[in-house]
This record gives sequence, structure tokens and C-alpha cells, in this order.
Amino acid sequence: MGELTFSPLKDELEELVAFFIENTWEFHRDPYPSKYKIMQSFPKGWFQDERATFWMNKDGEKIGLIILDDITDSIPLFDRGLATKWRGKGYGTIAVNWIKDYIFNLPDKKIRIEAYTRYDNIPMRKTLAKSGFVKEGYLRDAWENDDGSLMDAIIYAATRSDWEQGIITPIKLNEEPF
Repeated sequence: MGELTFSPLKDELEELVAFFIENTWEFHRDPYPSKYKIMQSFPKGWFQDERATFWMNKDGEKIGLIILDDITDSIPLFDRGLATKWRGKGYGTIAVNWIKDYIFNLPDKKIRIEAYTRYDNIPMRKTLAKSGFVKEGYLRDAWENDDGSLMDAIIYAATRSDWEQGIITPIKLNEEPF
């Protein structure tokens, strides 16, 4: 499979634009972002303020992007995207495991990591489950697409205590009927 490396996004706007417009993003709010939209978002901090953004690299090629959102908060979120030709090969799971290690090794002791995904994003749901994230909730009409349509979303999370102990604690969502 080959080893992945991770490097911080710098001022690589042209590479970022190419990455987004040369791939499709079926399960994202905007499956076909324009060059203009990406270029507008970059200086406004979309890839910088309160975020840490990393390239996923394989053999010198940028194959994916990781965005850690609310990175200064005790409960950050993340998004991960792979270039179309690299999907379905296990690199997403490697990246999510790297995210857990990176975040939980930060000096400010993050409590948990959350990930939201559309209910129909089965590849991401499988990746999260393989990486030790627990499905914690189903959110109706919680995913707003750029075209104004709404979809259901699912929230997954990994906790520091599970990560430290190498376990997955089941949730008690259905313990009570209400």
C-alpha cells in the first residue's frame, strides 16, 4: 500500500485549487467547488483560522487533505478528503488513525474528537468505525448542502480515555425508551 506522510498546508493555493477542482466530492456540501470559491475561502481563513490543515502525501504526491476544525477547542472536529483515484484503498482509515494520534498527543489534552458525515456516506462511516470512532447520534435535516437541500447526518466520536486505554466504550443511547 505504501506509507503516507502528512505535512502542513502552507501557501499552496494553486495546489489546493487543483486538488479540489480535479476531484469530485459527492458527500460534501458542494460536490464541485469552483476555483473562484476556493480562492475566496483561502484568504478568509477557511484553511487557517482555528484550523490546522494537512496534506496527505504518498510517494511525493498530494493524495488527500485533512482539516482539523476548532483545533483550539477541547473537542475538535475534522474533515478528510481523498483524491478520487485513491479512494477505497484504505488510506482514509490510515488518515483517521493519524488524526486521532495527532490530536490526542497535543499538549492541551483534547477530550474527544467529533466527526459528522451524511447518513449516505457509507465509505466514511465504515472508515470511522474501523478507526475506533463510535456512532453517537443521528441528526435529521442537519446537513445543509450548498444547493439548499437538507440531508440527515450522523455524528461519530472518539474519546481520549478510549484512545489511551485502547478500547471502544459502547454508548447507552437506547438504554431508556425516551
